[in-house]
Amino acid sequence: MIDFTKYNVLAVDDVPLNLLLVEKMLAKFKFRIRKASGGRQALEEISQEKPDLILLDLMMPEIDGFEVLRRVRENPETSGIRVVILSALNSTEDIVRGYQMGANDFITKPIIMEKLVNCVATQLQLL
Repeated sequence: MIDFTKYNVLAVDDVPLNLLLVEKMLAKFKFRIRKASGGRQALEEISQEKPDLILLDLMMPEIDGFEVLRRVRENPETSGIRVVILSALNSTEDIVRGYQMGANDFITKPIIMEKLVNCVATQLQLL
């Protein structure tokens, strides 16, 4: 069994209720979860302390999730961070674009708790 308490996860979503739901769904892992309410704040959080995993919404004002993902992947210091997209965008084009830009997984909203839990556990085990 993996000790998840050593991991640092950044959840990014402009809807506070979505952040709360993700936090509650993942409470059993007991890792440190940080929250960012948009792309700009996410990039600031990442630069202050590199997370092990980013749970990233796509549709956000100012800086959207695709742009956050692009910047994370282009920066040599952050390019290896695991990124899981959590988004209501569910077209084939959006999903393919997410993977092409370097997402490690893509979960569509509404989020199914078991899928999120399994995905996060898998991503952290791959570290």
